[in-house]
This record gives sequence, C-alpha cells and structure tokens, in this order.
Amino acid sequence: MASSIGLDLVLISENANPPVGKIVDYGQYMYQQKKKEKQSRRTAQVTKEVKMSPKISNHDYQVRVDKTIKFLSKRYKVKVNIFFRGREIVHHSLGVKLIKRFIEDVKEYGTADADIAKSGRSIIATISAK
Repeated sequence: MASSIGLDLVLISENANPPVGKIVDYGQYMYQQKKKEKQSRRTAQVTKEVKMSPKISNHDYQVRVDKTIKFLSKRYKVKVNIFFRGREIVHHSLGVKLIKRFIEDVKEYGTADADIAKSGRSIIATISAK
C-alpha cells in the first residue's frame, strides 16, 4: 500500500501488540526526528551568564539578581562571574563575599552546583534551578 502511493512504511513501535507502523516519507520523517532531538538537547543545556565586579552598586546588583531569578524560573542554569580588574584581585575576599551573598539572595529559586571556583582573574559559581 505504501509503495503504491510512493511513500515508505516506518515501524514506530515493534513492542506493541500488534506492531505499530506508519506510512510516511522516510526522509521527511528522519528530518523531523533530528529536529526534535536537537530541540530537546538545546533546552536541556541552556546556561546563562551574569557578570559583575566586586565594586558593583546596589541597584546594579539587584538588577543581576532579578535577571538570575528570571533565568532560573525558565529552568536555565546560571553562571555567576565576578571579574577583577587591575589590582582588585588583591581583594579576593570581597568577591567571595559578593558571590555568597548572591547565592543567598537567589536560594529560593536555585541552588549552587559546586563550590565557588577561582579561575584567573575571576570567581565563578554555577546555579541550577530548583
């Protein structure tokens, strides 16, 4: 029946009783499957980044917190990056305090994945949605 109309018979579920098949264009079917798989991978691994300096003002800090809450409510991971310029790196403890305060402010929406990591001239933490 499938060959008479120029299409292919595709086995959908062989474990069902009776086995389920579909009459479709095989090329189009494979294209749709790849598209679905790519979409599912994309939504599972979205990571947003929030950058700030250890000398950030209160208003700017609150904007970053609000953005992070918005990202976490969309189930994204958020990478918090505190970067140091010039001699600011001497005051490493200010960055650690800031990132701990940030994690505390968004703890209702997400949790820190791992410990705070120092990488070159920045301090990084990753927050996942609850």
